[in-house]
Amino acid sequence: MRIKKTILNFMKEKAYKPITAEELLEVFEIPEKDKNMFLEVLAKMESEGSIIKNRKECYGVPERMNLIVGRLQGHSKGFGFLIPDNPEQEDVYINFKDLNGAMHDDRVVVRLTSKKSGKRLSGEVIKILERANQQIVGTYEDSDNFGFVVPDDSRISHDVFVPKSESKGAKEGQKVIVKITSWPEKSRNPEGKVIEVLGHKDDPGVDIEAIIRKLELPADFPAEVMEMVSEIPEEIPEDEKKRRKDLRDVKMVTIDGEDAKDYDDAVSIVNLEGDKVRLGVHIADVTHYVRPGTVLDEEARKRGTSIYLVDRVIPMLPEKLSNNLCSLRSNVERLAMSVLMDFDLETGELLDYEMTESIIEVNHRLTYNKVNKILMKEDEELISEYQDVVEKLKLMTQLSTKLKEIRSERGSVDFDFSEINVILDEDGKPIDIVKAERGVAEKLIEDFMIKTNEVVAEAMYDREIPFIYRVHEQPNMEKLTDLNEFLHNLGYHIKGLKEEVHPKALQTVLNKVEGEPEEKVVSTVLLRTMQQAHYHIQNIGHFGLASDCYSHFTSPIRRYPDLMIHRIIKEVINQQSLSKQRREELESNLFSIADHCSIQERKAMDAELESKDLKKVEYMKDKIGQEYIGVISSVMPFGFFVELDNGIEGLVHVSTLLDDYYHYHEDKYAFIGERTANIYKLGDEIKIEISKVDLAERQIDLEVVTD
Repeated sequence: MRIKKTILNFMKEKAYKPITAEELLEVFEIPEKDKNMFLEVLAKMESEGSIIKNRKECYGVPERMNLIVGRLQGHSKGFGFLIPDNPEQEDVYINFKDLNGAMHDDRVVVRLTSKKSGKRLSGEVIKILERANQQIVGTYEDSDNFGFVVPDDSRISHDVFVPKSESKGAKEGQKVIVKITSWPEKSRNPEGKVIEVLGHKDDPGVDIEAIIRKLELPADFPAEVMEMVSEIPEEIPEDEKKRRKDLRDVKMVTIDGEDAKDYDDAVSIVNLEGDKVRLGVHIADVTHYVRPGTVLDEEARKRGTSIYLVDRVIPMLPEKLSNNLCSLRSNVERLAMSVLMDFDLETGELLDYEMTESIIEVNHRLTYNKVNKILMKEDEELISEYQDVVEKLKLMTQLSTKLKEIRSERGSVDFDFSEINVILDEDGKPIDIVKAERGVAEKLIEDFMIKTNEVVAEAMYDREIPFIYRVHEQPNMEKLTDLNEFLHNLGYHIKGLKEEVHPKALQTVLNKVEGEPEEKVVSTVLLRTMQQAHYHIQNIGHFGLASDCYSHFTSPIRRYPDLMIHRIIKEVINQQSLSKQRREELESNLFSIADHCSIQERKAMDAELESKDLKKVEYMKDKIGQEYIGVISSVMPFGFFVELDNGIEGLVHVSTLLDDYYHYHEDKYAFIGERTANIYKLGDEIKIEISKVDLAERQIDLEVVTD
């Protein structure tokens, strides 16, 4: 809204001092008939945190009042960090006593203190703008007169008090959903009532169900959404085909995993004159079917992302769309958003590009496995079967290599970790743990998608279009200093470490340790140093990719930010520009969309990891007494974690090291024996035995095997 922008600009002026609502009405000469509307705007801005009302009922902007607005990230030890709305502001440490009832993921206003905690800026929560945890999933603990629910999410540090009358008959050890009825205060836990009992924590299926319910998303879509989807015609109208760029004659393929069901991207490549090629990245046009303001759009926005648990998928869109109408199946006409990019094949330089609505028809559904066999093993049978695209795949590989070289040269940080997959039987029991290695095909698609995301973001940024960017801040300086001390112990160091660091300095370290025994441990510690990427309306670049401008454009079937920016791009390419009213509408709405999608993404990632870790522990429960070789992957004051070759981690508690008294050396990431000077340090290879597997705690205990 224009009035919001006018108010903010006025309050940001250097001479402005906080004034009351009545004074603001006079300043802006608001007529009597518009008085209530203006006051409603002020109240809305205050609830959003864009302006603050102080104790004297005067309004001002947070940054002029020593305040920061953002979202609270809780920690299992009770303290938290404020992640500011403005990505250029430093995270703020908040001691437990200064949380003042705020909980993980709440939107809050924090007053900065004059002191720092260690090297970190610190502050105190003075206002809670939005509560994130209306319901909590946890384990019920019973007593004679009352009960407590211990949250599954360790970042929620408060147990929830439950009166006996509100327990819904829950028993000790049962997983429940509790609704908060009274929020925590400085010396009081939150109170709640049990609204659903999921079953005992050890009952089959309850663990995964608890993970799902923690997301507060039903597995099934509402009836009104399914009714709307059922009415969507399968046939593409002829007038829709005619108005789009016709790319049905362009040879193109999808390349996905073996078990993929939703194919949202296809790729094509054609030779141009003078050692130039045109790469086409064609993305399913989900926005044609998911129109803004519909119940289908509202549900997709609420979910924010598809969630890939170890045994199921909770999709963002109903199956008719995700696996059918919006899925780029082979030999079927589909609507797409195509980005056609011309490159100099010798240098990898982008020469020109076009973004367009298109009609396409994929020729082949290829898999990573098949393409890797064609390109890396020259599989004669597959080469014969796909002879019409083999040369194009080779050309794509050539271009992919160039794009990767350019990205590497500018300093993109490449973590080459293998993905760990848990194989389940028909009953959902884990029967194997396998590493999914990345081959040429996986890297090829990754390179093309990264480049497309950059091109799209840069195009909108240059046009100054309100947009959702994928941003990634540089690592916290304190963490970088700690990382450099750790690297120094191994004989490495980060060059140019002052007020900020260039990503190339980190990639240089990764290049130096490549092939060395400490490669994995250095990569792991470096990854833990990095910030978490998220969505924002302010473009601050993507540190990890060393990209000045980045977005998520390539997966609108499973990510709402992609779907949203498809809408914006379609408006721009069809209208050439956006009206002032539309710009203001986007500016007013995009932040809340980006913020919500960042939260949903974090929840989904946590749930995916949690479900996988759960099955990893279950896989090891019959391996007690077996011996393995592993690598020390993390060192804590209470012991060290060892990662086995299959990606599973277990804990060696310091109390089990009986041959000496061991001291924890934080600076060396090690335990050192007092008498023997024996050392267990990060990165060491070690033989261990599985001593205990606790499914409830999802923990594997190990003991060192000494020869």
